[in-house]
Amino acid sequence: MKNIGLIGCGNIAETYFRSQDYFNNINFIACADKFSEPAKKCAEQYNIKSMTVDEILQDNDVDIILNLTIPQAHYEVSKLALEAGKHVYSEKPMSIKYNEAKDLLELAKINNLYFGNAPDTFLGGGVQMTRQLIDEGEIGKILTGNFIFAFPGVQEFHPNPESWFQLGGGPVIDMGPYFFTTLVNLLGPAKNVRARGKLFSEKREYLVGPKKGKFFDVEISTSVMLDIEFLNETIIQGFISFDVQNHSRNHMELYGTNGSLVVPDPNMFGGPVLLSHELGSKWRELSVENRYLGKTNIINHSGRSNEAPKQSNYRGIGLSEMINSMENNCNHRCNGKLALHVLDIIESIIIAVELKQEVQLRSTCDQPKPFLEEEIQLLLKND
Repeated sequence: MKNIGLIGCGNIAETYFRSQDYFNNINFIACADKFSEPAKKCAEQYNIKSMTVDEILQDNDVDIILNLTIPQAHYEVSKLALEAGKHVYSEKPMSIKYNEAKDLLELAKINNLYFGNAPDTFLGGGVQMTRQLIDEGEIGKILTGNFIFAFPGVQEFHPNPESWFQLGGGPVIDMGPYFFTTLVNLLGPAKNVRARGKLFSEKREYLVGPKKGKFFDVEISTSVMLDIEFLNETIIQGFISFDVQNHSRNHMELYGTNGSLVVPDPNMFGGPVLLSHELGSKWRELSVENRYLGKTNIINHSGRSNEAPKQSNYRGIGLSEMINSMENNCNHRCNGKLALHVLDIIESIIIAVELKQEVQLRSTCDQPKPFLEEEIQLLLKND
């Protein structure tokens, strides 16, 4: 059993603490935050130790640092943890800059440490069933496809939304990792990107919290249209936006030589997967409720019409699978090379927006192995 210390006691922390209910090797013993009050509150709620960042990094009982800070702080915190001899599992993205993330991988390698990175949603029942159908040739060779994530922006519900609209923030960095990681899992690594972006307004209004009615600055493109070409020659078109009030889909579609697949929301773990083989045919709905990481476990409507009120959320499985890999001295699926390649896609899209030209990726990675039900079962507290 490895002991986990958490840095960054914001909203996502609750989700990771819930993973202790699902997985048998998740054991939090301490938490820390830049500000002492959130750490104390978190520690009291989950009956663990509250520490400063320096204290948690120097604590010999902490084996792994779970980095849940804002993206702009991911590099600094992960670097400090690796230098302190701690394994790291970080929220997405790995860093806001490709070269910094590359340095983290080198540092982890030098210090013989594991580095894991969210998202782990591609390990869920929905994407894993999609992967199985693709690997079995159910729709032939995948030629093209598309995806969308769009909503008005986090100012709708977050009292401090500024970091999402500053350099290092934005829809591509915030939501892109879910879609890009899913695509690499399904299709393998990418080779180039093209993109167009738009900043529609330089000011946004606080809609909740103590600053409601005031305005903050917007520094980045809030809508981006893009396409990615993969090494297997598939081309995927995407749209990611903080400017859309409403739409009716939040998923991905893949079009092959023998049919089409609708991949469920890459931001969640469940399904269903939709399959069609010919023009005009009805979509066949394939449930994943019988899969360990596909069962519905939350009923909480977000208020968005494009999101299902029932969802499957097993965040933390990537951390659990990394711990299991550490104990068995093998590679884990949510690994640093995959995360670096996804960050390369993200940064290359941002560069493509600025330069208005195709950008070649600098990295590659291995396509993750399918996550088998018997492997998952070993990590669960209850069948």
